Amino acid sequence: MAGRAARLEHPGSGRFLEIRTDQPSLQIYAGNRLDGTLIGRHGRLLRQSDGIALETQRHSDAPNQPAFPSPVLNPGETYRSTTTWRLGSDVKR
Repeated sequence: MAGRAARLEHPGSGRFLEIRTDQPSLQIYAGNRLDGTLIGRHGRLLRQSDGIALETQRHSDAPNQPAFPSPVLNPGETYRSTTTWRLGSDVKR
């Protein structure tokens, strides 16, 4: 059973994104190095906080941490993972 890894909310609108996964880690990329010099869609400059990416995964830095479970997949082995994304709104109409 996949547990909740993250929930992003917009209090003003009640919208949310919920992520559930059977993976032990969640990597977050928030575009903190965007400085307004890259051009995105429609010619708009990309700035910090213009987007976010959430990536479920095995233990971060596992290859360098002997105490962590190995993330190595050997030939002939099968890897399976489940991640679900749920979009919704808590606003009552």
